[in-house]
Amino acid sequence: MATTDFTTTLLVEQTPHELYLTVNNVRGWWQGEIEGGTDKLHDEFIYRMQEFHFSKQKLIELIPDEKVVWLITESRLHFTKDKEEWTGTKIIFDISVVHDKTQLRFTHQGLVSEIECYGACSNAWSQLVQQSLYSLITTGNGKNVF
Repeated sequence: MATTDFTTTLLVEQTPHELYLTVNNVRGWWQGEIEGGTDKLHDEFIYRMQEFHFSKQKLIELIPDEKVVWLITESRLHFTKDKEEWTGTKIIFDISVVHDKTQLRFTHQGLVSEIECYGACSNAWSQLVQQSLYSLITTGNGKNVF
């Protein structure tokens, strides 16, 4: 059986450039504490959500208006046996035009159903992307989903 990474997709009226800028405004849509740069190639930032989640991301690919990729270089998930489940995984934002709209395809590469945090993490990503990021893109204000 093939392993499938977690993916969710948005379709919006905004331009690819607007979507690209919004994705890189991580503080606007990912609730928690964020330290460091989030919008330039090789930027590294730390994300914390209370005592439950710590991760360090490095921006390893930026193609303006098309793609953003983060590599998780460190992680501590306090609700899983393997605290470092996210380490070495990638967060990918693919931006494209589909029938006069802009599509965002979000993929957490390595977040697969076989790992412990899949249920909680895929649910959290769904809320963050489908509600908070969508709201920031379409209204200019991210939603607090946690």
